[in-house]
Amino acid sequence: MKSMKNLWGGRFSKSMEDYTADYNESISFDNILYKHSITGSKAHVKMLAKQQIISNEICEEILRGLSIVEKKIENNEVEFNILDEDIMMIIEKELTKEVGEAGKYLHTARSRNDQNALDETLFLRDAVKNSIKHLIDLLDVLINKAEEESHKIMPGFTHLQHAQPITVGFYYMAHFQGLRRNVERFRELLKRLDKNPLGSCALAGTTLPIDRFATTELMGFSEPTENALDTVASRDNIAEYLFNAALCMTHLSGFAEEIIVFNSQEFNFITIDDSFCTGSSIMPQKKNPDIAELARGKSGRAIGNLITLLTVLKGTFLTLNKDYQEDKEALFDSIHTLDRTVFIFARMLENITFNEDVLRAHLKKGFIEATDIAEFLVKHNIPFREAHEIVGKLVKYCELKSKTFQDINKEELKELDFPVEIEDLSQFTVENCIKNRNSYGGTSYDDVKRQINNAKNFVAELKSLF
Repeated sequence: MKSMKNLWGGRFSKSMEDYTADYNESISFDNILYKHSITGSKAHVKMLAKQQIISNEICEEILRGLSIVEKKIENNEVEFNILDEDIMMIIEKELTKEVGEAGKYLHTARSRNDQNALDETLFLRDAVKNSIKHLIDLLDVLINKAEEESHKIMPGFTHLQHAQPITVGFYYMAHFQGLRRNVERFRELLKRLDKNPLGSCALAGTTLPIDRFATTELMGFSEPTENALDTVASRDNIAEYLFNAALCMTHLSGFAEEIIVFNSQEFNFITIDDSFCTGSSIMPQKKNPDIAELARGKSGRAIGNLITLLTVLKGTFLTLNKDYQEDKEALFDSIHTLDRTVFIFARMLENITFNEDVLRAHLKKGFIEATDIAEFLVKHNIPFREAHEIVGKLVKYCELKSKTFQDINKEELKELDFPVEIEDLSQFTVENCIKNRNSYGGTSYDDVKRQINNAKNFVAELKSLF
């Protein structure tokens, strides 16, 4: 194999083989960090000049050259050579081509270790804000759908069996809460991304009189990181993004599963717009919920990326190890997967309608009013456990006689030793079940309206920040 010259070859008597360089490089995927890397480099050289570590003239030359390099990369005028390993070395190499000797001062008081930590932090800070914006869009859609279909009543499920009646608005607001927590987690991550890694150098700081607070201010951080050794070694923020993305995708996967089931002929609860479905190559009648299925499937990618990084980190020694190069592809893939999924999920939800007639037919099955009858007995001073048994026997009687609660008359209630004298069970309609379930956080129309109003306030605050 042909040998290749390395960029850091001063200490070495032998250069890498091409296949080794190919295995070692990250430029094929970390090149997307170029803008953030250049942003960090500009802040760095301004600080070096301020501290009189380099002259103002050299600083100006480097800043001019970095702007040229940035435009060249944007215009695809820079060759990404695997010999240069990563985007940081590509930028320094191209800078030196543009400004000559001045470019050799760029790496003063800096290591690729802290530079990489900075590039990833700047990139991740932008990525988190962008993910939050996508989630805000989805939260907006959920609020709108909850309002539009708040009057519709559907079965609520436990163990995929009819449990209690709920409104469609209540159902949508349930998913709002899970996604709201996803937003809150991402906002918490932003706090930890508000610390400046630059100046940690290789692992122990530098003997040169740098000012980390100056670069902190230039790049909009609140403070420098506290310990250089930890700064260079830590991939906590990336792991946290991957966890947040995996959990968010898990929420969306469960939501997608419900859409898939509700769309089936067996349920037919919803109609999905044709533009979010596909057909079959052999069966002309098919309308498949492919977008929901893909959202469900792509959760596996996000979960896998989290496991990838945690596995990489679990046995590494302080401080830097080449293993850490494996953080980037997992991160980039999860960002791409999450943002695309959240966006298309919002568009799909905008084009889903719950079929009210079908819902009403399903509400007649499964004795869905049973809990309300038990609670009615509790209001008449019957211990809940006794009330539970009484209604259980009532359900069994209805099953044996092929009746619903609405079919039961006064004589049958007496025969069943129903402990409260009433004419029939007609008061226990699904509509009344909804109206009466007015505990805080419940499915009553009034409480769902309150939940929607709170959701609107939450989203309005987010929009003012992002």
